Amino acid sequence: MDNFKIFCDKYGGAILGFVVGLVLAILLFCTNLYKFVIAIALIIVCIYLGNYFQRNKETVKEKLRKLIDRL
Repeated sequence: MDNFKIFCDKYGGAILGFVVGLVLAILLFCTNLYKFVIAIALIIVCIYLGNYFQRNKETVKEKLRKLIDRL
């Protein structure tokens, strides 16, 4: 019994995360809600990239120049 308690203490969060993730995956694919989630994820990625480009203009410009020169 002590071994099971130690196992649950050590891996309880991972097991709970797996169960929640599995339920969400089934829910998303059965209701076609995954399209909405993909759209939201795409918007968040674009927001992050826009913010990154704005804050690192010079670095991005240099990387783009090097990429274009290689082509």
